[in-house]
Amino acid sequence: MPNEPAASRRVSLERGGPVVVEGPVEVVLEDGTVARSDRFAVALCTCRRSRTYPWCDTSHRRRERAPAERIPEEAGRP
Repeated sequence: MPNEPAASRRVSLERGGPVVVEGPVEVVLEDGTVARSDRFAVALCTCRRSRTYPWCDTSHRRRERAPAERIPEEAGRP
């Protein structure tokens, strides 16, 4: 890939989210392994929370806990 003439790739940065790259892409990881995707666009994880790193699985999104179920005031009284 480095010695081949390449067409420009579009890269979109999303605040608090992934980096979206038009594909196909090859990503060289820190340990030298190469992850490849032939998809038309991929989301690259920047927070490292993804279980499918280097691909984003939306783990960066803030999770909100559902409010605890409230017991009606009358329910617990005899």
